[in-house]
Amino acid sequence: MQADTTPKYEHAYRVILGRLKAGRYPIGGRMPTESELARHFDVSRVTIRRALDMLVQDGYVESKQGSGYTVLTLSPASDTCLTSFTDAMLRAGHEPTSRFLSLDHFAPGAPEIADLPPELSDTPITRLIRLRLVDGTPRMLVMTYAPSHLLKDATAADFPETGPAQSILRILSSRFRLNWSAACEDISPVLADADMARIFEIEPGLPLLKQACSAFDDQGRMVFHEDVFRNGRVSFNLSPRARTPRHH
Repeated sequence: MQADTTPKYEHAYRVILGRLKAGRYPIGGRMPTESELARHFDVSRVTIRRALDMLVQDGYVESKQGSGYTVLTLSPASDTCLTSFTDAMLRAGHEPTSRFLSLDHFAPGAPEIADLPPELSDTPITRLIRLRLVDGTPRMLVMTYAPSHLLKDATAADFPETGPAQSILRILSSRFRLNWSAACEDISPVLADADMARIFEIEPGLPLLKQACSAFDDQGRMVFHEDVFRNGRVSFNLSPRARTPRHH
C-alpha cells in the first residue's frame, strides 16, 4: 500500500475546505482559531497557518489582525459578475431569498434567445428565471441561460429559495458539475418596462442596472450566460490582487 505523501498543510486545507462547503462554518462567522485547528489536526501553528493562508488566497476567508479568520464566501470568484450575491448578503447581515419564476427550453433560433452571445446560437438552450429578494424586497431579476445538455433533467426542485444553497454558482457547480475559469461582463442602464416594473414593484420607466455576464471553461467554451437586472444602489469593489487558481 502506497503511503500518503500529501503535505500536512495541504491535507488540513482540503479538510477545512470540505467543511466550509458542507456549511460547517457559516458565512460571516469566525473560523476556529489557529491554536484550536492546530490541536485538532495535530500539527504546528505554522502548518495550520499555511493551510488557512491558502483559503485566504482562494477567497474563501479573510484574516484580520486581532480578529482571526472570517468566512467570506463559499463561491469565491475573481470576476465581479461571478461573485455570490447570496454570500454577500449573508455576510452583510441580510436575508437573501429567491423566487423561482420559470424554467424553459428553446430550440436554436428561437426569438427568446435571439440576443444571446453567438457562442450559444447553435445549440438548444435552457433558461432559468429567478427573482432575488433581500429582506423581502425584490432586488434582482436573474435570467440564467446554458446549453440544455449541461442542465440535463433540471427541475424547479434543483433551485432552493432560502439558505446558502440558493446560490446559483453553487447549484451550477455542485448539482450540474459546470466548471468555469473566466468570465466577461457588460454593464448598461435600462429602463423598467411594464413587466419589470411589476416584478420590482416600481413605476415603469425607472432606471435599472443590467449586467450581462458570460462564463467560460478552460477550453474557452461558454458554459452559461446571465442577464441580471438590478434595482437599487450597486457598489463594486475593485482590487489589483489576483488569486492563484487551484483545482479541487
